[in-house]
Amino acid sequence: MDGRGLVSGVAGREAFDEAPGDRGREQCRTMSDPQETRWSAVALICDDPPMSDNTRQRRLAAMRACDRILSGVRPATMRDRLADLDAGGDLDADPDFYGDGPVTTLENRVADLLGTEAAVFFPTGTMAQQVALRYGTDHTGHPTVALHPLGHQEMHERHAYAHVSGLRSAWPTTAPRNPTADEITALGEPVHTVVIELPLRDAGFVLPTWDELTAVSAAAHAIGARVHFDGARIWESAPYLGHSLSEIAGLADSTYVSFYKTLGGISGAALAGTTELASFARVWRHRYGGNVFQQWPAALTALAGLDRELPRIPDYVRHARTVAKTLTALPGVRVHPEPPPTHRFRLWLPHPSQALNDAALALAEEEQVWFAGGWQDTDVPGIAMTEITVAGPALQLTAADIIEVGERFLSRVAGR
Repeated sequence: MDGRGLVSGVAGREAFDEAPGDRGREQCRTMSDPQETRWSAVALICDDPPMSDNTRQRRLAAMRACDRILSGVRPATMRDRLADLDAGGDLDADPDFYGDGPVTTLENRVADLLGTEAAVFFPTGTMAQQVALRYGTDHTGHPTVALHPLGHQEMHERHAYAHVSGLRSAWPTTAPRNPTADEITALGEPVHTVVIELPLRDAGFVLPTWDELTAVSAAAHAIGARVHFDGARIWESAPYLGHSLSEIAGLADSTYVSFYKTLGGISGAALAGTTELASFARVWRHRYGGNVFQQWPAALTALAGLDRELPRIPDYVRHARTVAKTLTALPGVRVHPEPPPTHRFRLWLPHPSQALNDAALALAEEEQVWFAGGWQDTDVPGIAMTEITVAGPALQLTAADIIEVGERFLSRVAGR
């Protein structure tokens, strides 16, 4: 089983990411566009399977009551989030006014971490990425961007780069990995930007090596293109790449980061790069409707996440390797990548998704143990897949604990 996986779309999101089932409400869709024919292989996007409000509430309540959690984190209540606000800054200070105050503090923090001249806060990552791509085409005159067909812009942004900005994409590769330097060099048409997603989530959270990444960056610049890192999960990419966040971002002309993925912020993102890019981004953020009156709750929870989660990510990544290796000892389990380069990886089991989701909920409600949810059927009948996220709660589990939790989960599945 390789990085292509066995499903179109994505599985459960149990850590600081989209909640399982939420995006499934959009239902499966086929995009209508002049490029519809070439998109047909990936444009049927079935996000997380639809989940009833009752099931979602049962799951959240069950996870909060669990003593042990293998994948993800204990869901936060609104009261929990209020505590995050307090941890993120001085609540007696003034709130932001169209992006100053704590928002400026956050922007400066990100620019320092990434070693860039500036960073600009955005309410969503999709908006930040559209601005980054628009900057590329406005400064080169080329309408084409090099994307991966499994990248976020193709899979999860409803092709906004085409519908909103009038851009088109070229695919350097369809292999379930980021493109190589040779593939960038071989592009048959000019592109204004080469986008690299770190890690490439819908290929299984795969990463290039540091040497591969530096070669891709050099190849892109050699053909006159900008390099943009979709770094929503760049935080957990640094341990595998073996370089600092600033060294990684230094290979790109712009980098987008997320504050709710991994860091656990309420929402928000940032686009980092030069002061020229930042000025352009502030103008287009306003034009796209992203110049929000006050965003201090998102900024404060992002700052809290940087303080709390960023130092722990190397531990999550190390333990994910233990979790993945241990799970493969269970009957029928397949994981990818092995070993995982980040704290997230894909897990397959030879059972229908409904049986696995039902067993996970029952185990949580009756024994206060959470294994993993968000199971989704694959193209192979009887095989389901989910994504495992190793975060704070999993650090408490030894290899023996993981085996025990897995066996208890599988016994529930067998009894259905």
